[in-house]
Amino acid sequence: MAFSKSFPKQSKTSAYPQWEEITLTNEEERQEEGKARSENIRLFKECIEDARSIMKEKGLKDYQTDLVNIATALFEKRASHVVYWKESKAKEKFDEMFSKQ
Repeated sequence: MAFSKSFPKQSKTSAYPQWEEITLTNEEERQEEGKARSENIRLFKECIEDARSIMKEKGLKDYQTDLVNIATALFEKRASHVVYWKESKAKEKFDEMFSKQ
């Protein structure tokens, strides 16, 4: 199912905005999912290193499960969701389509 999002566009004939629906192609959607995946992998690796530093700084035992749990908690706070990337791409398309008018 294709991703779509609506954005407000100023109307010349009304005080109310006209809503324009922007739909990503399957290829655009896959590209954004790929970007999100790559970023999330990089981010999780960073979270593992941060968790390792926190455990060392606080003198905690270096148990792998604790490390992963801390890293996961950090990741959940920091992670960008796939929807964000898709919405960002849809906004980019909207701006390209309607900034010329």
